[in-house]
Amino acid sequence: MADMEKVPAGVDPTVPSVARIYDYLLGGKDNFASDRAAAEKLIELTPNAREGVQANRRFLSRAVRLMCENGIRQFLDIGTGLPTQENVHQVALRAAPESRIVYVDNDPIVLSHGRALLEDNAQTIVVDGDMREPEAILDDPRVTGHIDFDRPVGLLMLAVLHFVPADEDAERIVKTLRDRLAPGSGMAISHLSYGDLDEEQIRKGRELYQKTSAGSATPRSYAEIMTFFDGFDLVEPGLVPTEEWRPEEGEPHLPRLPGVVGFAGVGLLR
Repeated sequence: MADMEKVPAGVDPTVPSVARIYDYLLGGKDNFASDRAAAEKLIELTPNAREGVQANRRFLSRAVRLMCENGIRQFLDIGTGLPTQENVHQVALRAAPESRIVYVDNDPIVLSHGRALLEDNAQTIVVDGDMREPEAILDDPRVTGHIDFDRPVGLLMLAVLHFVPADEDAERIVKTLRDRLAPGSGMAISHLSYGDLDEEQIRKGRELYQKTSAGSATPRSYAEIMTFFDGFDLVEPGLVPTEEWRPEEGEPHLPRLPGVVGFAGVGLLR
């Protein structure tokens, strides 16, 4: 588990972080007691939480490979989270060794770990940025110096937009990013929906996330998530439950447990 004596400046280990909760659910060790306690409460509310983050991680790999197959060689991963197995750069560089990758996050521990991991990888950089300020990300000289927005870019926003509570803000973020992408670009989104949670479970879930660094979590309906893909051509099978997006032979079969549903899709700009 994370060493309390090695907490980066500006990090309060008593405040749960969504990145570290996610890390714990994936079986990682970069988390504090507050993160583990919040994750266990989340599992009580939605017993499929672990299975959901595992499915989301596999979706990342499939989405990046599909983008590589479509000629995309630049990737912008916003809200990347803590580094684990099969990160964007690992998948992309294996499929297309000339790929260039930018990770964006605003969690100090994510930034610290990511930069240490990628210190010797010149094709991948980690940039501090907040998805709620997409213009600042797009205009950041570190970003524009690493990827060329006049050429296709693979944009990834996986399990992050549900941390933007207002629908108009989430739509603005996606539209701002989309409008900067060149034809041939791709966008992968995964997002939480309500699943079979009742109103009381949803209320408790919101209370839980109000105590985290994110401050909120807002599940959205299938139709609301679909609006993020306006202007994109959705590739088959469209927007579907995350584990059903192009499952591959040999992947572990996840048990169906009660809880939230994650939807995932990939769109291409023509």
